[in-house]
Amino acid sequence: MEPQAEERTLGEPAPPPSGASASPTPDEEERTEGGAPPAATPAGASGDSTSADGLWGLPVEHAERRPECGRCSRPQKVCLCPYLPVHPLQISTHLYIIQHPAEESKVLRTVPLLAACLPPDRCTVKIGRRFSEERDVELATVCRDSGTLILYPGAEATNLEEFILDSPVYPSTIILIDGTWSQAKDIFYKNSLFRLPKQVQLKTSVCSQYVIRMQPTNRCLSTLECAAVALSILEKNNCIQETLLRPLQALCSFQLQHGAQIRLSKEYLLRNGLYPKPMPKNKRKLRKMELLMNSVKI
Repeated sequence: MEPQAEERTLGEPAPPPSGASASPTPDEEERTEGGAPPAATPAGASGDSTSADGLWGLPVEHAERRPECGRCSRPQKVCLCPYLPVHPLQISTHLYIIQHPAEESKVLRTVPLLAACLPPDRCTVKIGRRFSEERDVELATVCRDSGTLILYPGAEATNLEEFILDSPVYPSTIILIDGTWSQAKDIFYKNSLFRLPKQVQLKTSVCSQYVIRMQPTNRCLSTLECAAVALSILEKNNCIQETLLRPLQALCSFQLQHGAQIRLSKEYLLRNGLYPKPMPKNKRKLRKMELLMNSVKI
């Protein structure tokens, strides 16, 4: 539930060869209309251009990906396996994670750490944005099961601890959505399958320990933290939460020791006048910002 990656470019296009049309490009026309005269070409630029043209013919060396640990999916030099349980946790609940495709390539994602702590037959990760009963038969079956819950906050969600006290069928599966908050919202509301299970939420005052990523509010938790709290409730075992959080704490500690900074929540920055960006002009986004500043749950 995290920021988007920035694109990188190799460089600006090479100047056109001699004899090419002198007509300005649309970008050049736009700059000319602004009244600024075109910059003069420095002496000797043509020679530099000729030598630069030859660089495009050189082969591109692709950076090799660092070897990864087969269990925690971290680079081997910063493996977090010493902080994982020696044996996968024995749980009866099936954790079903719906992961936004953008999360799969992120370096500091938490789902691999979570999956490494659980038995393979108790943790399923399905990647995608749109799902249907015809194409995703297994997921549709899971969603229609009376023992399945989906963890997503909202006005219609029931507190998980209260739900299991009154439910005639004890939950056997819980679905979590992994992505940024906007990605999770998009997945939840644009897939009718996720309206089939009972919607639950966590009622906790715990602040996120995933301090190397900015969260919308102080109460927002990472996917791993949500799973840790939910499983400890469903399995009635508080040790599960402690065990699952250990590799996350180690990950954040390592990153902070090597240059990362603690990321305060957007709510905290706004309420204390520290938010570095200008307020949005879009009325809907501005309203969300105002709600955060007043600590109103959105």
